[in-house]
Amino acid sequence: MTQKITAAITAVGGFVPEDKLTNADLEKIVDTSDEWIRTRTGIEERRILKGQKGTSDLIVPAVKQILEKRGIGPNDIDALVIGTVTPDMMFPSTANLVCYKAGLKNAWGFDLLAACSGFLYALTTGATLIESGRYKRVIVAGGDKMSSIVDYSDRTTCIIFGDGAGAVLLEANTEGYGVLDSILRSDGSGCTHLHMKAGGSLRPASVETVANKEHFIYQEGQPVFKAAVKGMADVSAELLERNKLTGADIAWLVPHQANKRIIDATADRMGLTHDKVMLNIHRYGNTTAGTIPLCLYDWESKLKKGDNIVLAAFGGGFTWGATLVKWGY
Repeated sequence: MTQKITAAITAVGGFVPEDKLTNADLEKIVDTSDEWIRTRTGIEERRILKGQKGTSDLIVPAVKQILEKRGIGPNDIDALVIGTVTPDMMFPSTANLVCYKAGLKNAWGFDLLAACSGFLYALTTGATLIESGRYKRVIVAGGDKMSSIVDYSDRTTCIIFGDGAGAVLLEANTEGYGVLDSILRSDGSGCTHLHMKAGGSLRPASVETVANKEHFIYQEGQPVFKAAVKGMADVSAELLERNKLTGADIAWLVPHQANKRIIDATADRMGLTHDKVMLNIHRYGNTTAGTIPLCLYDWESKLKKGDNIVLAAFGGGFTWGATLVKWGY
């Protein structure tokens, strides 16, 4: 009987730019305060990618780290899936550019756009490529240069977002490690509350759209907060129930780093103590598709082979989901 193939995470990489934007810096730009930002979001500082650089420049270092850690060459990678909402350009895809810059000459790749749930969508997609048996090594990355679409005169959004990226290597496994289950959801009616108005085919760039600041993030905080609390918590609890697990069986929750209060609500719903929750929101803010892999990168030394971990996210549009992973090393 053929053994079931699962996609195990065998290496993790991450990268954030050197330049920091602190709450104190933002106090000089907009009407806000360090205390207000910290108490409502948990964010203390975020990283900013300066100069003529794009999201690919965040992801390439993470990919190169993975190759070095795993002791393999760029030609050993079969495919690259990137979750991002800030591609370098509309085309070619950021994955195409990363393959070129990192020397992945045997890999094909594509971008997947699901806002803050982008990494989870990409991870499930990458796992299915491994499970098909046709691909041996697939890199899944999430990264965003959010500073490129943030209006730094809008105090409701500029306090939240930062730049960063992370990536994981998936390899075929027959011992039961890796991506075991995912529940992914979407609801386009949420577009009203969180979107970027212009820059797509509906409203191409024009003098008018630029003057009206329509190429920046638009967010209505309260409806997004309520939907995120319910969405992330519900789907995480459903994932546990479906796999006959309780909070006691979970070693770590790896949540999207959007807001500390949303993260706490998700942990509470899962019956997890807060010392089982990976956090780095205070250091990086919300890096959109980059948050979950950056958490894995920052907390890698705490993970043990066989740990059950739940990855959970909620993003604009709306998109949300949760993924169960059994750690493989």
